[in-house]
Amino acid sequence: MKRKGILFIISAPSGSGKTTLCTRLVESVDSLYRSISMTTRPPRPGEQDGMDYIFIEKPEFLKRQKKNEFLEWAKVFGEYYGTPKKHILHMLKRGSDVLLSIDVQGAMKIKRLKLDAVYIFILPPSLEMLRERLVNRSTDSKKAICERLNVAKKEVACSHKYDYAIINNKLELALDSLRAIIIAERCKTGRS
Repeated sequence: MKRKGILFIISAPSGSGKTTLCTRLVESVDSLYRSISMTTRPPRPGEQDGMDYIFIEKPEFLKRQKKNEFLEWAKVFGEYYGTPKKHILHMLKRGSDVLLSIDVQGAMKIKRLKLDAVYIFILPPSLEMLRERLVNRSTDSKKAICERLNVAKKEVACSHKYDYAIINNKLELALDSLRAIIIAERCKTGRS
């Protein structure tokens, strides 16, 4: 009996541990594939093209956006981010589960498309803890951190629009919760 793949959408404020959780989740759950988004922002230290993001120039991104090649796209902090549509739809059709790590505005765009998906929001333990994580990450200026915290407040206010919310206070506990959601969703009747 073949089932259609499940699209798992994970959103979180910048600095909430979303990338670490998604990486660990894909490593520890069989048959879960991570979608790789495209972005115009430069790579952060340690990020690899084609692994973390597909890094492209703005003119190329805008050309693809005009051709409707993205499932969703957004301009965030002056840079473009988008989810290539063709690959994800192909994976889902063949029965593969896909993990998509995107911001709230992208998730809400997909939700408006009425695409069957499971929406999971990762919450920081507190905004103060989030500020500490952003400062300790040492990748943003003080101004950028303030901007990210302002956006985080708005994103957290949208968490009720998701199917699940997980507080990332302890990484292993948050990861266990994510695994449990994946397993439960795979066992739902009507997915076959």
